[in-house]
Order: sequence, then C-alpha cells, then structure tokens
Amino acid sequence: MSIIAILGRQPELSLAELEQRFGSDSVYTFSDIAGLVETEAFDIQTLGGTVKAGKVIAELDKADWPRLSRDIVQRYSKELRGEGKLTLGISVYGKTIAARDIQRTGLALKQALKKNGRSVRLIPNDGTALSTATSHHNKLGLASNKLEIMIVYGRSSVIIAESTGTQNISALAARDQGRPKRDAFVGMLPPKLALMMINLSGITIEQQQSRSVVSAEDNKGEVQPEELAPRSEALSSDEHNRKGDQNRHTLLDPFCGTGVVLQEAALLGFNVYGSDLAEKMVDYSQQNLDWLAAKHTIGTVKIEPGDAIEHTWQPPIDAIVAETYLGQPFSAPPAPDKLDKVKRIVDHITSKFLENLASQIDSGTLICLAVPAWRDVRGNFTHLSTIKNLESLGYEWQTLKNVDVKNLIYYREDQVVGRKLLLLVKN
Repeated sequence: MSIIAILGRQPELSLAELEQRFGSDSVYTFSDIAGLVETEAFDIQTLGGTVKAGKVIAELDKADWPRLSRDIVQRYSKELRGEGKLTLGISVYGKTIAARDIQRTGLALKQALKKNGRSVRLIPNDGTALSTATSHHNKLGLASNKLEIMIVYGRSSVIIAESTGTQNISALAARDQGRPKRDAFVGMLPPKLALMMINLSGITIEQQQSRSVVSAEDNKGEVQPEELAPRSEALSSDEHNRKGDQNRHTLLDPFCGTGVVLQEAALLGFNVYGSDLAEKMVDYSQQNLDWLAAKHTIGTVKIEPGDAIEHTWQPPIDAIVAETYLGQPFSAPPAPDKLDKVKRIVDHITSKFLENLASQIDSGTLICLAVPAWRDVRGNFTHLSTIKNLESLGYEWQTLKNVDVKNLIYYREDQVVGRKLLLLVKN
C-alpha cells in the first residue's frame, strides 16, 4: 500500500522520522512537502512530524487544474454513488490553486452525486488545502462517509489520494495540558517533538503491544474528542510494575524532567525508565505517569533520582531518548562572551553524560538526543563542541537516505535556543 504523507513545519525532520520508522527502502521524497511510504500498516498517530496522510489512489502525469478537476469529478461521481450522507473535503498540496476553483470542483461533484440520490456536506475551502484542524474536527478519513480527497503535486507527477487521518491535535493538547505536573522553568518539550524523537531514535514499535491512545480497535475508526478517556482495563502504576511485559523494549530518558518522553514512549508500548538530577522532577514524572496509567494500559514505569554524568542505570536498556540540559533560556541572542560561558558548561555536562552512558550500554544501542544550538540574529547556529568528538566518546552517527542526519535542528523563528537532534548508535 502506498501512503502519501504531508510533512510538518520542518519537512526534513518529518521525512527523517518516516525513514527511521518505516525503513529507507520504503520511504521516498515526493516533493518538498510530501513523502511516499510503502507499508501495509500506517498509523499517523504514532508519528510526530506527519500532519496528514492519505492512501494513494492514482499517480498521474501533471495536468492543468481544469483537466484534473474534471477527472476528479468524473472518477468520484461514480465511486461515491450510494446512500447516506457524505462529508466531503478537497485539499491541494504543492501547487497554488485558488480556493474558489477547488470549491467549484467540490460543488460540481456534490451536484453529480445529488443527481444520483446521495446527500453531500461539502466543507468549504479557505485556502488551497483544508487545515489540519478542519480535517481533524470533521474526522475526515476516519469513516467511509467522511472523505477528504488529496491532490498532491510532486516534482514530476501528481497523486490523488484519500485521507486516512490527520494528526490528532486534540490528543496532543490533552496530553500536554492535561498532565497534573508541568514546569515552564525547566522547559516545555512538546509531546509532538517527543514522539518524533522516539521514532527518530530508530527503535521499532511493531513489536510493542497495541497502543491505547488512538488505536482503531478502541475507537472504532474514530478518534475520541478528549483523547484521554479512561479504559476499563487500565491499571495503577504499581500493578503495571508487577505485570511488566518482558516482550516490550525499554526506553531510557536520563534527563526525564516532567516525563514527556516517558509518557509518549509508554503510549507507544515501551517500558519506560527515567532519571533526573532534581528529585522534584522525579516526583513530577512519577505523578504524570501515574495519571497516565490511571487512564491507559501501559507497561513498566521506573523513575529514579540520578545525576546523568555519574548515575548507574539498570539494564535492560534498548534505546535512549532525551532532551539533555539546554543551558539557560535566552529571549534574545546573548553577547559572545555570555554564549561562550554557557556553551562551555553545557559541553561539559553533555560530554560527561555521553562518556558515562557509553560505559553502560551495549554496542548497537540506538540514541536520539536533543542538545542546544544557539541561533543568532542572522539565523546562524552555534553548536556544541562535543558534537565533533562523538566518535572518541564511543558513538557514531546513524545514516539516512533522504536527509543529512547531521543537519536536523528543531526550532522556531522566534527562538534563540533550538534543539539539535543527534541520531547516534553506540559503537
């Protein structure tokens, strides 16, 4: 099955995530904003960087919009005949088409279906593509009577696809804002980025037990609005610790903070293991994972105090995913001497942590770390010196086909401190 994936705000990160998740032989660059994935099992809710996805119905030579519009109306006026009300949306990606022209295509299809006795609610286009929020709240792609037709222009062809779902912004917001303990002072790692980092590490999730947040079995193909509805079989944290599934992989976060990475990994089906220098953060993580365990069936949870530069973690450890110490926050680019001082401190902590970790994990262990990269007024980044010494510390870079793995940085235009993502493997 071919899936077209609409990539997020930083497409290179989204494409890297897809490649790590599905394998380099199954992921292809289709355009600057879309990737093609060959897979029999695609669940957008397991991904942090894909905002919308669709099953490929046809791949055609490029054509002007009037011709393509006529082909769509002709194709779907036959395929969508039947009874029952249909909710319909049309989105175009990779080419600027006036919203009114896309709307005309939708109205023509609506009229053709009406003649055949089928009622259609057409979602109006405010732009070339329906927003993620619009598609999500209308549940497009999650039922046979809720269809979004996606037209995606590539470098040499155009794809017609039918949406299989949109990134669940309600679920992400609920997991972020609904947690009992949050702390803005230590930073707010977005759940979407945490989920992306878990996938970017390269650890597989196919072997994990079925997830509980958004599985089709639980929700019968539709996503529940609040996304954190309790399940009847949910267990307490203590019960989970006693029932730890030995078939699950264990993911370690040595800088766990309030437990965002642990939360997302637990929902994917991993056993989770966290540590943090601050006992307050250990307590916050435990409370947040207890909150999660009261609502979802998750695996083993272990959280303990420990300084990452000297702590000893207990095996097994199958992957490490963490946002390390980012240094002090800045609202404006710091003076060179100030930046140099902060950089030296962070370099020391990061290198000592990596040295400590390398002595405790097996060769081949997969790692994804977010370390700071400081952005100046011209948009240039200052990086940690530790990055140049990774091989001497016992690590090597993972390799990717579609993107340069050494250039992955998560940032926003208004941020001074971005997150450089290190995709490593233990030598």
